[in-house]
Amino acid sequence: MQLFLSAIHSLWYTYTAISGIENVPEFVSVGFLDGVPLVYYDSNTRRMSPRQEWMDKSVESVYWERETQISIGFQELYKINIYIAKEHFKQTGGVHTLQVIYGCEWDDESGATSGFNQFGYDGEDLLSLDLKELRWISPVQQGFITTQKWNNDRLWLEKNKHFFSTECTE
Repeated sequence: MQLFLSAIHSLWYTYTAISGIENVPEFVSVGFLDGVPLVYYDSNTRRMSPRQEWMDKSVESVYWERETQISIGFQELYKINIYIAKEHFKQTGGVHTLQVIYGCEWDDESGATSGFNQFGYDGEDLLSLDLKELRWISPVQQGFITTQKWNNDRLWLEKNKHFFSTECTE
């Protein structure tokens, strides 16, 4: 039997913001490498923590402090984002979720890279970044205001392109 190791790898993060449920973290972030959870943060613990023993042993405490502070910032940002989504959908109460998945893939053999950034609201697609066309798209009317705003920021779009094609894969 011959063992083949995949040359294609992926790194991605998920962010989930939740409103309307008590005793559940209002924000959770998980990072994955090739489908294996690497890091975890939630708004109850307010700490970024490793999910693999090798990361715990090989990564300095400065990294965990920095990533915790970044995650606290994202927690606040997504608290605002879920509020904005509720406004766009004309909702005031109830249980709602805003989910984001972003990341990249690369092929060790060919050098090919690709990236993705997608938002969902209450289990439905809301926004996605089309890196080929370098623009945000939305399948629903409620995402139109955001796509217009984000598509008018060419510098931010170019930064996204650079991030997903180089920084993310490094």
